[in-house]
Amino acid sequence: MSKKKYCTGCGVLLQNENITQPGYVTSLENDICQRCFRMKNYGEYQVVTKSNEEYIEILKAVGKTKDLVLHMVDLLNLDKDICSIKEYLSNKMILVLNKKDVLPKSVKDEKILDYVRALEVPYEDMIVISANKNYNIDLLMKKIKKYKTSNKVYVVGHTNTGKSSLINKLIKNYSESENELTISPLPSTTLNTVTIHLNKDLTIIDTPGLVDYGNITNYLDSNLLKKFIHKKEMKPKTFQIRKGQCLIIDSICRVDYQEGDKNSFTLYIPNGLKVKKMNASKQKALLDLSKTTYEMKYREDLVINGLGWIKVVEKGTIDIYIDKNIETFTRKNFI
Repeated sequence: MSKKKYCTGCGVLLQNENITQPGYVTSLENDICQRCFRMKNYGEYQVVTKSNEEYIEILKAVGKTKDLVLHMVDLLNLDKDICSIKEYLSNKMILVLNKKDVLPKSVKDEKILDYVRALEVPYEDMIVISANKNYNIDLLMKKIKKYKTSNKVYVVGHTNTGKSSLINKLIKNYSESENELTISPLPSTTLNTVTIHLNKDLTIIDTPGLVDYGNITNYLDSNLLKKFIHKKEMKPKTFQIRKGQCLIIDSICRVDYQEGDKNSFTLYIPNGLKVKKMNASKQKALLDLSKTTYEMKYREDLVINGLGWIKVVEKGTIDIYIDKNIETFTRKNFI
């Protein structure tokens, strides 16, 4: 009986019997599945849907260990409840706030940390990093050494928070291994746990990302999804808005300013998306989408899960039209 072999890119069990199933390879001599191979070499993205029940069972297993856990969070997409994942984990945890490089340079680390501290999240420590730019990775390693309870450290979080990007950076910086995890803008790129032995003192274990079903990236085609890849610093777009005007964001959503004094709306969204300011009464586009009304308080953000947020300065009534599956909510101004 041949030994089971797992893809070094996404962790799935390799198989050569069914091309339509995850883990397919033309030969079991290969180290990565065909899906990972085509993503890495041709940029072809293939969605694989796994239920959160499977992922939660993995988290529960991690929770039974006493090992340190890194909880990865995307600074561009702070969860409505950042620490909801902790209900499955009693481990010591470091909150790792990733993608600092995409935020405007004027936003300092301490401002971010103060904002998160005000949420009273129960972690051993927290840190702002950029996995892509190698920012604060040495400091993160110092914190890992300080808090780890064994040689094993798990990495958890929702999909697309940058878990695999971080681990690839750790491999490059601190290991002689040539393995590399598969990275893409798609949800559910990592399909199973992937174990990386960095050195004799540290083993990193990547886990599949919990799927956030309210995240917009679950409902976009591959062409539109490519616009969501942040290759450079985010360039906020500011509009002076009067009652009766609207903003249309690409073909994704529209925001109507229904009531209030002249206001300032600043959009923190991917640079590749187009935004138009128009007269709401003369524009019928996207009105067939699901509508939600928000009474915005002074200095609040309107968050569109997975897209970004709109910083609103003054009070006012806003209607947002968007796919009914996509979560929106308000919070105090992040920036």
